[in-house]
Amino acid sequence: MDKKLLDILVCPATKGKLVLRGDELWSRSAGLAYSIQDGIPQMIEAEARTLSNEEIASIKEDKLV
Repeated sequence: MDKKLLDILVCPATKGKLVLRGDELWSRSAGLAYSIQDGIPQMIEAEARTLSNEEIASIKEDKLV
């Protein structure tokens, strides 16, 4: 995913920052993962996957490093 695009995209649910993880964009604030299909982020809240507590914690840990 293009860095410029990642810098301007926000979570549609909370307007918070997103973190690229594999083929998903993770929103710590919403606890959701939005898939990326064929290079296109699927930013539909109803279709997002719920992040586990461990996944949410891993985002917080990354920010501390």
